[in-house]
Amino acid sequence: MNKRLVLYVLGLILLVAAALMVLPIIVAIIYREKSGYAFLWAIGAALILGLPMVLQRPGNHTIYAREGYVAVALSWVFLSLVGAMPFTISGYIPNYLDAVFETVSGFTTTGSSILTNVEVLPHCLLFWRSFTHLIGGMGILVFMLALVPLAGGDSIFLLRAESPGPAVSKVVPKMRTTSLILYGIYFGMTALLVILLLLGGMPLFDSLCHAFGAAGTGGFGIKADCMASYNAYCQTVITIFMALFGINFNFYAFLLFRRFKMAFHISEVWTYIAIILLAILVITANIAKQYPSVFQALHHAAFSVSSIITTTGYVTENFDLWPELSRIILVCLMVIGSCAGSTGGGIKVSRCIILAKSCRREVMFLLNPRSVKVVMMDGKRVPDNTIRGVYGYCTAYVLILVASLLVVALDNFDFTTTVTAVFTTLNNVGPGLNLVGPVGNFSAFSALSKIVICFDMLIGRLEIFPIVVLFMPSTWRKHS
Repeated sequence: MNKRLVLYVLGLILLVAAALMVLPIIVAIIYREKSGYAFLWAIGAALILGLPMVLQRPGNHTIYAREGYVAVALSWVFLSLVGAMPFTISGYIPNYLDAVFETVSGFTTTGSSILTNVEVLPHCLLFWRSFTHLIGGMGILVFMLALVPLAGGDSIFLLRAESPGPAVSKVVPKMRTTSLILYGIYFGMTALLVILLLLGGMPLFDSLCHAFGAAGTGGFGIKADCMASYNAYCQTVITIFMALFGINFNFYAFLLFRRFKMAFHISEVWTYIAIILLAILVITANIAKQYPSVFQALHHAAFSVSSIITTTGYVTENFDLWPELSRIILVCLMVIGSCAGSTGGGIKVSRCIILAKSCRREVMFLLNPRSVKVVMMDGKRVPDNTIRGVYGYCTAYVLILVASLLVVALDNFDFTTTVTAVFTTLNNVGPGLNLVGPVGNFSAFSALSKIVICFDMLIGRLEIFPIVVLFMPSTWRKHS
């Protein structure tokens, strides 16, 4: 493995992180907050660690699969460790492990929190906390490649290691151009969301923070009641944009290049929309008696469904008080997640489609062993290696889920709390049920459980394998 290249990428990431932390310092200056000094210390640490790595430029810039996975996994770990420093240095989250938990939750766009009262944080920390969603939403490596291309390297391995979904491809032949297109769409939609929220009367600071969370499908709120105190217009706008950010960004790229036939031929998008509409209808019917009107029930059902399936985690209502059917549907949506190639988490709709069609193929084979059936998606044959990858992902997902449940169960919380705590973090959702529900948090969990949950959040965001690769001895051998 080209370790010098991995260190070079890590150094670039730390320098990018240092540059990004200038923004919360500006916020601290605007609001005259002394806590801004904490970011100066974090920037200093990032520069001290990053500069020596960047100065030792590798002779060979070619990135293979192993370098791609290791660079991505370590980048997210280092980014979280440095990004947590301002919370602890400022004294608002004195326990560094708790600060790391909060930061990992931010960068992985999970939105789970250990804070019991978020409103005590100064504006600069609230901004940084929400800004981590925007950074992590499309991937820090994708962002870095748009700024600093690796000359002579095959950067597609970095994109594949960081981008969610069973298969990843370039929008255009050049990797840097692909990164610029994806981020152009991402920032453009985020800016539009900010404008629409401002038109609804939401303050600029609030609009920025909530737009960061919706764009990255993260869900960190800046108020104790999250989105509940904002007007129906702002809640509706957030509902729509959460769903939009859960769509495969290739869909938007095809629309941008006027490839309408290719865009509207993506079956995953239509399945995703169908799941959302069906879930909204069922939940609305199930909770209608709890609200003065069907319209209010529909409004809160739509917001919650959009928030959970996109793994954003914003809330307008305590859905933990809803009937059991609605709660179970929301847990199912946590697992399914959004589209591949979006900023959302979960298993992904495309994997669910491939699994369903693979099961159908197996049943048909049992009925007629001589038949030759292929799995088709969007009018194309799904390669066997993609199907094998989906099986491998789901197997690893279940094994990690079970192992995490066994460790977290040592805290001896109730069954629903334990199960949904792991589900919601492994799928990068945010709120679960009971103690970790919309009005709860993760502060009561032990240090061991928090460490496991941090790994679950990273594993969920990076789609398991980049983190698993770090712990394989063969990864670190010179030849294997």
